[in-house]
This record gives sequence, structure tokens and C-alpha cells, in this order.
Amino acid sequence: MVLDRRTLLRGGLVAGGGAAFGLLNGAPAAALLRTRPSLTHGVQSGDVTAHEAVVWARSDRPARMLVEISRRPDFRHARTVPGPVLTPGTDLTGKTFLRGLPAGEEVHYRVRLADPDRHGLVSAPAVGRLRTAPRERRDVSFVWSGDLAGQGWGINPDVGGYRIFRAMAAVDPDFFLCSGDLVYADNPMQERVALPDGRTWRNVVTPEKTKVAETLAEYRGQFRYNLLDENLRAFNARVPMIYQWDDHEVVNNWYPGEILDLPQYGEKRVDVLAARARRAMFEYTPIAVRDAHRGRVYRKLSYGPSMDVFVLDMRTHKDPNGANDSPTRREGVLGTEQLAWLKRELRRSRATWKVIAADLPLGLIVPDGTAQEGIAQGDGGAPLGREREIADLLSFAKRHRVRNMVWFTADVHYTAAHYYDPEKAAFKDFDPFWEFVSGPLNAGAFGPNKLESTFGPQLRFQQAPPRANTSPAEGYQFFGEAAIDGASQELTVRLRDIDGKVLYTKTLTPAR
Repeated sequence: MVLDRRTLLRGGLVAGGGAAFGLLNGAPAAALLRTRPSLTHGVQSGDVTAHEAVVWARSDRPARMLVEISRRPDFRHARTVPGPVLTPGTDLTGKTFLRGLPAGEEVHYRVRLADPDRHGLVSAPAVGRLRTAPRERRDVSFVWSGDLAGQGWGINPDVGGYRIFRAMAAVDPDFFLCSGDLVYADNPMQERVALPDGRTWRNVVTPEKTKVAETLAEYRGQFRYNLLDENLRAFNARVPMIYQWDDHEVVNNWYPGEILDLPQYGEKRVDVLAARARRAMFEYTPIAVRDAHRGRVYRKLSYGPSMDVFVLDMRTHKDPNGANDSPTRREGVLGTEQLAWLKRELRRSRATWKVIAADLPLGLIVPDGTAQEGIAQGDGGAPLGREREIADLLSFAKRHRVRNMVWFTADVHYTAAHYYDPEKAAFKDFDPFWEFVSGPLNAGAFGPNKLESTFGPQLRFQQAPPRANTSPAEGYQFFGEAAIDGASQELTVRLRDIDGKVLYTKTLTPAR
């Protein structure tokens, strides 16, 4: 079945069986006046701490967002937090900032939309839940992955849509660490794609997904597209997100100042495209930033004494892709300000585990044509180019006894575990650490990439597809789970497949 594009134009919902339900966005004005406001794409929460959280929603028309919160699922003794008026200026999206939440508890929330002019005209509710961070040592867990709707592989009702989110929800994590590429703004879709085995992959397609995104409206449409999937909406309502971006939210392998040489783009200035994508990203994700123009992506979130999460931004400050072999350059992916912040916050952290959420892997060679897109530049010798920035950070951590850093990333579209061993590295001034790779969520599978030895990465596990751009129909889609035992403080990492099957497990004991 090819879904009617006009039905989906302004954000219809897709059930697992492929049925489409039109929203009221395209309805005549008179019909809207006779009806209540409506939530169009479910609810999300994010950037949860011990006492604060963000709740997100989108309306079909201007309306006031209201959020009820309670410790109980029946919402007895609930309190209502008034949120913003959702207007076309933010594509009818909005966030309500919750404060004064109880630490270490499950919190239930219920979102309604109120007509700003007609008292008592209120939408049907949408319900969600979240768990706040504990103040004491308790069990804490999260899942992570990245890359959704990439390489033209979108929502396919025949296979249950984005079914990996069902497996992720079954783990019942405290939060989802999205490692970037939540949308693929540069990957148009076709309604049907022939598979190597003779089958046909069918995509739900919206107008915004038929071309590369260039306008603000088209970037907004990338986020709306993914929220058509009922698995993702159900997951969002139960699991808070910590979000970081990577390249495909804008365009493949982008960096500031780049001028595109791609015929499909009328707007060639990446800085212009990135500004539009950034605004859409802040509008459509539950990131705790109010000002999309001045807000930053990198930040720290604390989950009690067991874990601090350091979310990096390796795009906003990235240098141009080239040979990546400068022997003197001190910046590369983090920039002076972010690197200083990261060093300062790592040194201040008293959490047992320092989780580094990176949108690029450290030791994998990631080419961009004849240039280098990633951090590793391939010669395996002393740090050059972007490696120098990472070397500076690692030696700082060793010098100041920053223990138990663990890196989590996606980007390369397969899953792997790497142990970085200074005894086997060209650069040795660091303490050993682990890096875990996962993804994609629903995109073409690739890999494996080559490791290079500047920081001594040792391959402990990997699973990759038999060929490039393997479709999700063949199952090479992955997510990871990380769980901290509150009593022992051991961190157990499990790499899982699309159905949640555990492929690899590693338990780390914290260094003292």
C-alpha cells in the first residue's frame, strides 16, 4: 500500500499495520473551530536529572500546553504545570520544564492542550512516564544507539516499522542516549526499493522525505517523519532521551564553513543549512535548551554518585575534512571552549563512572572520499590533526586521576567493543579505557572500519553486515545497554541486536 501523501503532509500517524490517520492540520478553519486541540506526535521527555525534566509535545493548532505530574499512574494528587503556548513560530512544538521532582522515583505525566481563547476546550490527554536520577547509589541503566531512517530505509509497515524500539523498551532503561543522526535530512526516500533477494522494501513517504532538506520546513519534516512510527512514539512516552546530534541532521560529513559541491542542493552554504537544521532539532527534541539560536549541545547530566554523562558536540566546532595530519593544530572536533569545559567537569566529577557520549568513534578510520571525516587519520603513529585534541584530553585525565571514563558512540553502522591499551599505543600517556559502538537503529548497515594504533585500540568484539548498505530487513541493526550495579558499582555493557538478543557482554570493575 502506498500511503496518500496528502494525508501525511502535515503529520499523520502510522500504526504498526500501516494504517494512516489524518491529522487536523489540513482541515478547514471552520472545522478546527468546532473541535478541541489535538496532540499530533505523542509525547517525549528528556534531560532528566534528580529533580528536573523536560516534556515535549506538538499541537495541531495554537494551544496552551499543560502537564500534570504525579507519583501515581492514576494521577491522584497530581499537580499541573502550565507550559508554553504552542504557535506556528515553533511549528506548534513546545517544551514544559518540570522542577521540584522527587529524586530516584518513577514520575507519571499527562499532557493536555488547552485552547487559548475558549475556556474549557481541552485536548484528549497523552500519558508518559520517566524515572528521575537517584541521589544515592542505586541501580542505573541506559540504552544507546544512533542512525534512524538512513540510506533511504524508512518506516516499513511490512516489518512492523521501527521495531528495534520495542526491543529497547523491553530492557526498561532509565534513559536512551541518542548518539546522533536521529534524522537523515540528506537521504531522500522512494516508496519501493528492490532488495537483493527479490523482495521489495516499502517505505512510508512524506513530501519532505522525497528530497534533501534545505528549508526550515523541510528540516522540521525530517523529525515529523520519524514520529509517524508508533514504536518510536510508544518508546518516547516511556523512556527519556539524552540527545546529541551528528552530521545527517544537516548533511553528510558536514563541517562549519563548508560550501557544498552537490547538484541536489540549491543552497550550497552549510552554515545556512546547519542553522535551519539546528533550529528544527531544538524544536523537535526534548533537550533542555530554551534558546535554539544560542543554546549549546554539549552538556553534563548527573545520575547520582554512580554516573555522570558528558554529552559531546563534535560537529559545531569541527575543522574542515582534509588529510587530518597537522602536527601543530590544537583543535579538531571539540574546540577550545568545549575542551576546557570537559576537562573542568571531568576533574570536578565525583561520580564512579564518567560516561562520554561521543558522536564519532576515536580509533576507527572514517574516510570522506580522499579526506578524513573522523578523528583517526590512519598512520598509526604520534597524534596528528584531530588526534592531538584527544591526546591532550586523555593525558589530562591521567594527570588529574580522572578514573573510569567509558566512551559510547555510534556513527559507523555496526556494533563493536574496543579496549584502548597504552602499552600497545604509539601515544602512551593515558590510562586504559573502553569504547563501545552500536547502531544503526533503522538504516543501512556498513563496516567494519579499520582501527589505527595511535591510542592502541584492541578489537574485543564486532558484528557487521556482509556487504555495504545492508537493509534493515536482514537484521543488522543494533543497540547497546549499559547497567551499573548500585551495590558493587560494576558497569555491565551488553551489545544487542534488533530483537534484543545479547551478542556480547563486558563487565567493568571501577578503578579506585
